Amino acid sequence: MSLQERIERDFVAALKARQELRVSTLRMVKTALAHRQVAEMRALTDADVIEVVKSLIKQRREAIEHYRRGGRPDLAEKEAREIEILEGYLPAPLSDAEIERVVVETIAELGAKTLKDVGPVMKAVMAKLAGQWVEGRRVNEIVRAKLSSEG
Repeated sequence: MSLQERIERDFVAALKARQELRVSTLRMVKTALAHRQVAEMRALTDADVIEVVKSLIKQRREAIEHYRRGGRPDLAEKEAREIEILEGYLPAPLSDAEIERVVVETIAELGAKTLKDVGPVMKAVMAKLAGQWVEGRRVNEIVRAKLSSEG
């Protein structure tokens, strides 16, 4: 069963169980997936679905920051619960050691030496890690640490 089918099945189950937050969150995911599918003009792969879910999580995290600054902890809490639901559709996150292994391997392949090489290294690492749950910010920190220790 594809990830998109699993989301659809869980949506129907949440509707029947009258789980309002889960229904609204999964409805939002389904809408985002439909928009992406129309834009791509093809069926979405699991990697595409993961990418969409990750972007929705990122949006929720930004909203939490805004709500907290705006003195709305109730809305921040709702967004946090939505993130928990969304994270259930992502694969297990990669550990720092796994990310570091890919970074070291990529730096060696590209012959990168200085912090000026961060861009190409990041592009190659993120391509290798596509379809897996990894935060670009964390990858960037590891790449910079490795390049600054080498350079």
